[in-house]
Amino acid sequence: MLRLTLSVIAAALPLHTVARVPLPGPPVRFDYTSIDPAANRLYIAHMDASRLLVFDLAKRRVIRSIPAPGVHGVIAVPQLHRVYASATNAREVYTIDAASGRVLNRAPAGEYPDGLAYDSAQQHVFISDESGGVETVIDKAGNRIATIALGGEAGNVQYDATSHHVLADVQTRNDIAVIDPRTNKIVRRIAVPGCDNDHGLLVDSARRVAFVACDGNARLLTLDLRTLKFTGNQSVGPSPDVLSLDTSLHRLYVSAESGVVAVFAETAHGARKLGQAMLATEAHTVAADPRTHLVYFPLQSGSSGGPQLLIMRPGR
Repeated sequence: MLRLTLSVIAAALPLHTVARVPLPGPPVRFDYTSIDPAANRLYIAHMDASRLLVFDLAKRRVIRSIPAPGVHGVIAVPQLHRVYASATNAREVYTIDAASGRVLNRAPAGEYPDGLAYDSAQQHVFISDESGGVETVIDKAGNRIATIALGGEAGNVQYDATSHHVLADVQTRNDIAVIDPRTNKIVRRIAVPGCDNDHGLLVDSARRVAFVACDGNARLLTLDLRTLKFTGNQSVGPSPDVLSLDTSLHRLYVSAESGVVAVFAETAHGARKLGQAMLATEAHTVAADPRTHLVYFPLQSGSSGGPQLLIMRPGR
């Protein structure tokens, strides 16, 4: 039945199944992922299992499982040989040695630490405290150096390498806070029209565009980073959550809490929808690898009842 279902999905999405790899642990919720291209690893936050999984992309197996209470967000920073993860239940952000998996530091990160972004210029990490409405800032060693009040619930956070600003969704205000990481101050706000609860966010610095996912009304908005004006508004699956971009193929993937995945071709100034379909009830998180173009979906239950990593490749 699962094979049949995925065959039907492949007809609606420009994706084809490559492999389904069993993952360890109970069939409970996953959250964010991050690819380390230097080490060829995929970090997977197995949130409700309180484990950060380290997946070898070449051997297609989990090589390490790191305890992290309620882990939500994760970001690999190959330049520093570090991985940063939000251990939400502990209200901390972990700094992890990429080679050994050892936790090097723990820092307070607010009431509900979630998504993370890395500022390569300052070598600082920003952590969204969702319910606390704060961006926590740590240095590369993992020490907390600042907190920035957003004035509302924090959604996802991204770094723009061209403007050297950090963008943070403020989902209860339906705006984006633009932060200068040199001063850790909000320097402007961008209203997000036609959006209910701007939660998801992805910045493509090279193309000067950002994509905002509105989980209250299932819309994907395109923001021109040159003018800071919105230039597109398209439908996606109900309750969109995680966005991932294949920067070499220019494919954008939007995964939703509803299990619906939308695929877009990134254009010079926005995105054109290629397909949308129900993938799996748990398919709300996604990672696209721009080197291989493979797309990874951690699912809390597979054909055997346990969790699995669904690996797909783009078609047309």
